[in-house]
Amino acid sequence: MNPVDIAEPLRSRWSPSVFDAEHRLTNAETTRLLEAAQWAPSSGNRQPWRYVVAPRGSVQHAAFVPHLSRGNSGWVPRASLVLLSVVELGQDGVELSDVLIPTHDVGQASAHITLQAQAMGLNAHQFGGFDHDGAAAALGIPDTARLLAGIAIGVRGNPAEVSERDAERDHRERHRRPLAETAFGAWGEAWAGLAPSGPTVAERA
Repeated sequence: MNPVDIAEPLRSRWSPSVFDAEHRLTNAETTRLLEAAQWAPSSGNRQPWRYVVAPRGSVQHAAFVPHLSRGNSGWVPRASLVLLSVVELGQDGVELSDVLIPTHDVGQASAHITLQAQAMGLNAHQFGGFDHDGAAAALGIPDTARLLAGIAIGVRGNPAEVSERDAERDHRERHRRPLAETAFGAWGEAWAGLAPSGPTVAERA
């Protein structure tokens, strides 16, 4: 079953767990991904997003990998690049209580990265399973910022080279709840203007 009729690269985007551990990104390719985040929407043009750039084999990558959760420790290190999203909350402490909109904007910037990756023939898998405090300390992230999530980026690898659990993930059906459970008129009631909904399940090859 195919996804709904939305624009590329939204239509084909998905999050694989099997990456090619030999593939590398050039600095120019990584810069292009970061430029996609650079031009994300931003409240007041504040641009609160920051990214720690951790290509496989770099000092930053080595500092981060030990903090991965058990479930992510098998597949994340194989990706060509890990970008770690950070929200900058302010330098003087005044803005530290302003979390919601800056964090929302970082999420938009990260979404731009995943779509740019797809447009470049790459795959991106966002993840949150790691020791945030330990990783932040290892990477020197200050108290005026907060480490949010990671984005593993690369190309698909050989399932035979990874654990059965990670290989199986790439063949699971993709599920989304119906729009009627997401888009409300009165709270909790489906918006009356919804068109007939497309499929909510899509298979991965």
